Amino acid sequence: MTTQPVLNATARDRGGKGAARQARRDGLVPGVIYGGKQPAQMVSFNAREFGLFFNRTPDLASTVIEVKLDGESIRVLARDVQLHPVTDVPLHVDLLRLTGDHEIRVEVAVHFVNEATCPGIKKGGVLNVVRHEVEMICAPDAIPQSITVDLANAQIGDSIHISAVELPKGTRPAISDRDFTIATIAAPAGLSEDAGEAEGDEEA
Repeated sequence: MTTQPVLNATARDRGGKGAARQARRDGLVPGVIYGGKQPAQMVSFNAREFGLFFNRTPDLASTVIEVKLDGESIRVLARDVQLHPVTDVPLHVDLLRLTGDHEIRVEVAVHFVNEATCPGIKKGGVLNVVRHEVEMICAPDAIPQSITVDLANAQIGDSIHISAVELPKGTRPAISDRDFTIATIAAPAGLSEDAGEAEGDEEA
């Protein structure tokens, strides 16, 4: 089981732009924790600690964070991180409070495996990623870090749909009215898909 990252927070007693600017001058990143049928809680994080965490967490949108606040542990997801337009330093963070009895929507990264042995790519085909992330519905305790697409048998001209992907237990796609495409194996320049399929038939 992946250990949840922990961030220490302090409570803020004032909101508004002026208070947020003062927090940043004091070396803090202001934020708010909302949801879970509880009042919104204004908080601040140490800017250095939060910056390191932000830079080291590529799948932030699907990473459950444990916030330590006044002796209480609060599980949250980062819903929005506002960045400085020039330096990309975090300026403000919105955090969704998680409870165990309701499902949430979360963007989950798509990872591809067996590219090196993919028959379509070996013949010169090009992996065209249609969706780098897929919106999933799941319980907070079932949030996957990623979903895996296996390219071991993909041929030139193939489209890989969500129905062909083995999804983590307890999750389902937010889009339920169609079998949407995750990726395709496109024919290389100068080679038609029919030619690629014919070549595959001859080898079979």
